[in-house]
Amino acid sequence: MLTRKESLAERASRWAYSGLLSLLSPAYLLRLWRRGRAEPLYREHLAERFGVYGPGSVKPGAVWVHAVSLGETRAAAALIAALREQAPGLRLLLTHSTATGREAGAALLQPGDAQVWLPYDTADAVRRFLAHWQPGLGVLMETEVWPNLQHCSARQGLPLVLANARLSERSLRRGLRFSALLRPAAEKLSLALAQTEDDARRLRAAGVAAVQVAGNLKFDMAVDPTLLALGRQWRGLLRRPVLLLAVSREGEEAALLQLWSQQVARQPDAPLLLIVPRHPQRFDEIAGLIQAAGLSLARRSEWADRLPDEAALQAQVWLGDSMREMALYYGLADVALLGGSFAPLGGQNLIEAAACACPVLMGPHTFNFAEAAELALQAGAAQRVADMAQGLQAGLALCQAAARQQAMAQAAQAFAARHRGAAARMAQAILHLQSQT
Repeated sequence: MLTRKESLAERASRWAYSGLLSLLSPAYLLRLWRRGRAEPLYREHLAERFGVYGPGSVKPGAVWVHAVSLGETRAAAALIAALREQAPGLRLLLTHSTATGREAGAALLQPGDAQVWLPYDTADAVRRFLAHWQPGLGVLMETEVWPNLQHCSARQGLPLVLANARLSERSLRRGLRFSALLRPAAEKLSLALAQTEDDARRLRAAGVAAVQVAGNLKFDMAVDPTLLALGRQWRGLLRRPVLLLAVSREGEEAALLQLWSQQVARQPDAPLLLIVPRHPQRFDEIAGLIQAAGLSLARRSEWADRLPDEAALQAQVWLGDSMREMALYYGLADVALLGGSFAPLGGQNLIEAAACACPVLMGPHTFNFAEAAELALQAGAAQRVADMAQGLQAGLALCQAAARQQAMAQAAQAFAARHRGAAARMAQAILHLQSQT
């Protein structure tokens, strides 16, 4: 892979970045240790975070896929399945940065594969990582920019692909402000497989030379039919509507709980409120918010594989404090408020909700999934609301309008089915690039 010579300003920016990361290494380790209180996996294999690895089973030349967290890992699952289908015998090196990603990624491994932490983005750690594993091609998922990783990979002639790539207008503006550091990293990508034409345009503006529009892998994510059926079974036991706040972020739960306490909780026919936070380390915090609001609480973790007991069935609020069960929660819900869209955080992925035939109400902030949100609106699978108060009123109305709720559910399922196929397209492009190196 040919790359232009690094300018003095770019080199100085990368050195300053590397120096800052080195200085922050103790704080980084402390943060991992603290997060390990709630998620013990963060305290395991700490040496890998600095590029120090034990013997690995994967042979040199493997396809390396980096999926930061749970969402990227679930999208990567569809891509990895397509890669294995098109290239039987493929060997995989799978890396992550979060505990939820690593836990989910373990299910994607086959004999001869390996799974480790991606190291902190210092030049020495990255060089040790590449020297130890010697991958044949790297695939970064969605929005990854690692200046040292991409610099060292280019120096070694390792092709890097940004798969399921997305770049919002806001992220592009931020990147251009640090162009001396981030533009060289973008230029060192061999290929970006963009979700949309708008993403492709922004990626080119950021400096990526080779960009193809391939669609969104999340339309190819498989919905667990067992979880979906279980959610619908529980919905039958409840005998009342269910309003879901899905994959919620900081501030959204408190806002909804205040409205719920004031407007809904005392109604004799009030729906069940189901809250599923995005981050597991916040489960206890949200439980405290629910109890502080004076609402009766049942936690999903309390009944594990059993059916919810009578106390849970009568509770005003359920807390979805489990991981990798969104299909269950979408199957349980009559309508979902989209987390991350009521605060200026860009919104969460609504595609899984659509695949589970769950209508979605979106707040004003969906810039992370702008095209998917617009397509869902056009398909009748989703509705836009101005804020949490309007979202609550629209959700309550939809819970009582069975015919409209059913029409949106059918539209959602059709919308999800119509946009599948990105995994096969991306796998073909990646394997074609690999064959040329």
